[in-house]
Amino acid sequence: PGITKSLQTFSEEQFLSELSDDRSPLGRPTVRSRPAPYLPASFGFQPNMHYQQQHQHPRQHPQQPEATENEIYDSDESNLLRTPLDRGPHFDLSASKNITALVGKTAYLNCRVKSLGNKTVSWVRHRDIHLLTVGRFTYTSDQRFQAVHNPQTDDWSLQIRYPQKRDTGVYECQISTTPPVGHSMFLSVVEPITTIVGAPEMFINTGSTVNLTCIVRNSPEPPSTIMWTHNNQEINYDSPRGGVSVITEKGETTTSYLLIQRAKPTDTGKYVCSPSNADPYTVNVHILNGEHPAAMQHAGQLRLGDPVNVLLLWLISVLLGRR
Repeated sequence: PGITKSLQTFSEEQFLSELSDDRSPLGRPTVRSRPAPYLPASFGFQPNMHYQQQHQHPRQHPQQPEATENEIYDSDESNLLRTPLDRGPHFDLSASKNITALVGKTAYLNCRVKSLGNKTVSWVRHRDIHLLTVGRFTYTSDQRFQAVHNPQTDDWSLQIRYPQKRDTGVYECQISTTPPVGHSMFLSVVEPITTIVGAPEMFINTGSTVNLTCIVRNSPEPPSTIMWTHNNQEINYDSPRGGVSVITEKGETTTSYLLIQRAKPTDTGKYVCSPSNADPYTVNVHILNGEHPAAMQHAGQLRLGDPVNVLLLWLISVLLGRR
């Protein structure tokens, strides 16, 4: 009854005064409502609907638009300053492409990351899910791998020294966001192959035109130079002998033709084709004086006795010599 009487004599002015205080009429601190922390849906967070119904504020606020992918915040405080126009850390795919490298020649897989902030860039090898680098630190016992950072271009490159064919495969550049994002690239390590048509032995009649055709395949770029030697001496195309020229066609497959007109017995010997980016290849040439061995003019090679082919190559060499 005492409690009832107290409640009955509690005036409206006193009740409003108590509401403005930091405690409730029953003496307990007032629970102030605060917005729930933002959690992306990808974390499996589901609001407590019962709690919201029991503690819903009487004033209806306009519904906020759903957060886009670029507005999802990570847990660190730096991202609280992010605006909807700020994409956050992201890849510049125009500077991150597949690479073809030569065996033994240092290769670089490039990864350009914009707006990295306080995040880090890592490199992972897919073959064995092996973490290679984090930031500028190497996390593998294979010291051929190293991270190289260029702050002017925002490039984080994976350097691979002395690459081998076994290094061929997929490598992923990752950014340490939550969850991490990555971009994969394929490294192809190839070994150029050099061959000479008609090798290892060629037999040519005296007075004929010798055509040695050297072919370089599986090269990511054409060799800068191709050197020909005769009996371990570099061939001099301006020698008094005359009639010696070379024609080189560069491309995905590079071909070099060494033409020796009016073959003489002194032209016999070992000829070596040495591309700048591939192993050399050797052919032994025999200048015959009327003999006709069975091995002469192997099937499948350009028949040196064919007048049309010889004339065509001679005309090309003459035209190039006049330039």
